Amino acid sequence: MIWIFWFFVGFGLTVAGGVSLIIYLNIIPVGLGFIDYLIFIKDKPESYLLLVGILIITFSCFFYPSD
Repeated sequence: MIWIFWFFVGFGLTVAGGVSLIIYLNIIPVGLGFIDYLIFIKDKPESYLLLVGILIITFSCFFYPSD
């Protein structure tokens, strides 16, 4: 049961991080390039939620007991 909980936590973090990255794409039409976008999201802590969520989902899937 705990593995399902961690899967959903990871899923929520992944969705939050992905939505944040999509929202931050709005700075590109302002005149900034893609490299500037990458530099901008590097400094934002919510951008790392996508990676953390994917890691939690991966660990919860690999270590799920298969009894």
